[in-house]
Amino acid sequence: MPDEQAIHPPDSEIAELREQVRRLREQQEQQQRQLSSGNGHSDNQRQNEGKPPDEAEGRQPKKRHPLRNAILIFVGAAILIVAVLWWLHSRNYESTDDATVEAHITGLAARVTGIITAAYADQNQYVKAGQVLVDLDPRDYQAELEQAQAQLAQAQNQTVAEQPNVPVTQTTTQTNIATSNTEVSGAQAALAAAERNYDAAVARIRESEATSAKAQADVDRYRPLVERDEVPREQFDQVVATAKAQAAMVAANRESAEAARRQVDQARAQVVQAQQRASEAAKNAPRQIAMQRANLASRESAVQAARAAVDRAMLNLSYCKITTPLSGIIAKRMAEVGQGVTPGQQLFLITESGDLWVTANFRETQLRRMRPGQSARIHVDALSADFDGYIESMPAATGSVMGLLPPENATGNFVKVVQRLPVRIRFKPNQSGLERLRPGMSVEPKVAVG
Repeated sequence: MPDEQAIHPPDSEIAELREQVRRLREQQEQQQRQLSSGNGHSDNQRQNEGKPPDEAEGRQPKKRHPLRNAILIFVGAAILIVAVLWWLHSRNYESTDDATVEAHITGLAARVTGIITAAYADQNQYVKAGQVLVDLDPRDYQAELEQAQAQLAQAQNQTVAEQPNVPVTQTTTQTNIATSNTEVSGAQAALAAAERNYDAAVARIRESEATSAKAQADVDRYRPLVERDEVPREQFDQVVATAKAQAAMVAANRESAEAARRQVDQARAQVVQAQQRASEAAKNAPRQIAMQRANLASRESAVQAARAAVDRAMLNLSYCKITTPLSGIIAKRMAEVGQGVTPGQQLFLITESGDLWVTANFRETQLRRMRPGQSARIHVDALSADFDGYIESMPAATGSVMGLLPPENATGNFVKVVQRLPVRIRFKPNQSGLERLRPGMSVEPKVAVG
């Protein structure tokens, strides 16, 4: 099979086939002329070319077998038929030898810092998903886990201790509000009593002033009578004493009224003070409750942070056992016992053997009739076996464009080069021998485009 077949054969091949047919026809005509000309024509020809020894002695030349012409005609026709069939066949298939088997190659890396204590897999060994490949020293991460668990328990206990503070604060604030309201009511009642006392004191002042004025008037009436000896001196002295007593009573009542007025002012100030305390209690109650709730939320957040620290410590401890996430074959081992590793350091390269495909680099002129889903026959050189497949996807760009240094035709002389594009061909499942395929094997896919 040629390296690659174009969709239409070149003109040179068609011209060559026509030339071969023409030559075959000329040979057939020449042989027929030789048979019809007889021995004389053969002798003249041999004389021109030089006589062999047996013909010089007069021997007759050997005649060609009559089946020879038929065989030559049959062979020529067969060659012509094969050429025509090959040309018709090549129009419906496209092939290339620039193709390889590929697969996903996954690097298995460490996620924590540690020392390797054991490695359970070697190069070219088949491993299953979830299988432990490496053990790291877990003692440091075990200690971190225990410390995180202790901090979590402490945070949970503090939260439990903080939870009753919210209802206690609610009850306390309600009591303070009720007490403040009671104090306001008591202060208002005391103010009312003080005001009544003040009013009574003012009434007593007025009464005593009236009595004192009457007593003073009696003194004024008795004085002329005493001077004329119309009344006894003792009676006059009694009237004078009564007037003085009433005057003293007026002064005392005035002092009592002033004291009652000061009590009214004091009671009024107490009312204002009680109202301020009640207002303060009413305003501070929701703030105190909110503060206690904030403290409780802070404790609960501390519990969540401690629980996250425990989860993180458990994860770090679990990372001490490094497992493979997929099934495949160990392509390369870099892990050694006693080696110190850091996060991200690769320890194994694993080839995913269950997911293989072929990357076939076809020329751009071969993609005219290619479509996803077309069947393909894949010949594997290493196994000398053929497998069935199909086109999974068409390429997004040529290989040169996706290279490290893509061409830039605008910067220099342009030379047109037939480009190649990577076509992905997927193996059909459940074929015998697929487990023997390895990435990098050379293959020759043939795609049916007819």
